[in-house]
Amino acid sequence: MIDDILLDAEQRMQKSIEALKGELAKIRTGRAHPSLLDHVTVDYYGTQTPLSQVANISIEDARTLSITPWEKPMVAVIEKAILTSDLGLNPATAGTVIRVPVPPLTEERRRDLVKVVKSEAEGAKVAIRNIRRDANSDFKALEKEKEISEDDERRAEDRVQKLTDKYVAEVDTVFEKKEKDLMEI
Repeated sequence: MIDDILLDAEQRMQKSIEALKGELAKIRTGRAHPSLLDHVTVDYYGTQTPLSQVANISIEDARTLSITPWEKPMVAVIEKAILTSDLGLNPATAGTVIRVPVPPLTEERRRDLVKVVKSEAEGAKVAIRNIRRDANSDFKALEKEKEISEDDERRAEDRVQKLTDKYVAEVDTVFEKKEKDLMEI
């Protein structure tokens, strides 16, 4: 029983780390990366569709994304969608290929993004601590129902604390890596 609770807690903590990485991937560092356009949707025959489903997105060089729509009429629609997104990017069309230069970030914008990254990391830490709290309350319930001993409960709480420490340290590592990326010119 204790192992089941610990396994569940570890899986949920791992999912928190994955969610954090997913959120941080959306934050622009000044380098071109296809994930920058992940949340951009285009009107594809009356349906809002993710850009990645109507075009091929590739990296042309460190600061330029190249978008090749699968259908020629989509060029103008994709260009408009990128312009109206909150990314502040200006696409340039050359025939059927759309090039999106990624401008370098200003120092002030970098600091703002670091604050956003820090708050995302804090949110992940809170989620991990909540998972620890849930696991500990499960252990207390088992002990109250006399299904495990008090010593087993203490040992289980120590194990879940070690898990928590491990995943909080991983959140810090992910945060520091993203912060370094953002502050790099």
